[in-house]
Amino acid sequence: MNAIKKKIFCTLGHNSLNRKFLNFSKKNVNLLRINMSHMEAHELPRLIKYIRRNTNTPICIDTEGAQIRTKVKKKLFCKTNTLIKIFKDKGNFKLYPLEIFDQLKLGDALDVGFGSLEVKIFKKNKKFLVAKIKNAGLLEGNKGVHLKNRKIKINYITKKDILAIEIAKKFKIKNFALSFTNSVQDVKKFNKLLKTETKIFKLESKSALKDIKNILKSGKNFLIDRGDLSKDLSIEQIPIAQRQITSLGKKLNKNIYVATNFLETMIVNNSPTRGEVNDIYNTLEMGANGLVLAAETAIGKYPIECVQTLQKIIKIFHKNKKKF
Repeated sequence: MNAIKKKIFCTLGHNSLNRKFLNFSKKNVNLLRINMSHMEAHELPRLIKYIRRNTNTPICIDTEGAQIRTKVKKKLFCKTNTLIKIFKDKGNFKLYPLEIFDQLKLGDALDVGFGSLEVKIFKKNKKFLVAKIKNAGLLEGNKGVHLKNRKIKINYITKKDILAIEIAKKFKIKNFALSFTNSVQDVKKFNKLLKTETKIFKLESKSALKDIKNILKSGKNFLIDRGDLSKDLSIEQIPIAQRQITSLGKKLNKNIYVATNFLETMIVNNSPTRGEVNDIYNTLEMGANGLVLAAETAIGKYPIECVQTLQKIIKIFHKNKKKF
């Protein structure tokens, strides 16, 4: 790895799971992230073996954590004011984890896939919920679901996560991330589950912000996920939250990483916008220890160019930071 003080983490997906990118990662990427929200645990052994045949870059298993997700057999475009059924067991549209069904109530508003679809529940029986489409959009599988009107308790880690961790440990994976770290108890439980491995605690909810100082004191490595955090906070509040967490993290001598939308335009274009470059520079200036690429390297057309863009900005940052 080049002598870059700030770290670069990359999320793997169909556009980066190839020999070219993995070979490139050897000297240019600090950590390769496997997002368990987009795969099954039984797929891990084959994936890990493939990665390790092509690179020695460390791997991080990123858990699903306490998040509701869609399970959809067939994609469906839902028009405003139409009705849709959310099934408990058998049916086209279900929610995962399955125990979520019993916790949902009449009047609950669900935001699916970062606002691409919004539904409101107005009928419930033992087999299914009936929801009205409030905001038209495409219903797809494996999309994050945010309950807008209230909070419900979800186990901090899923059964799939536990299985994935067991498999990864057999392959001597040393890095794990806990999605939706909401409390000190979540940190303690994850630390107990993974005693010797490196843990990264992801901060992506209002619940985490309410007790952020104690949460930061309980771990060492933290990741601000601005995407999921924007489901709980207005988008205008995200820069403030990022600054507050980073500042407090630095005072407590913690490692703070930041993710989401750094090079969003480079998913389809081979160069960034001026706004994106400014965002990256400002994040580095705040004191972030590293940057995380998500969709940019997972599904984007230019994963290598995205990493090279970060490297250039980081290099310029280190060269000029003492001038201001």
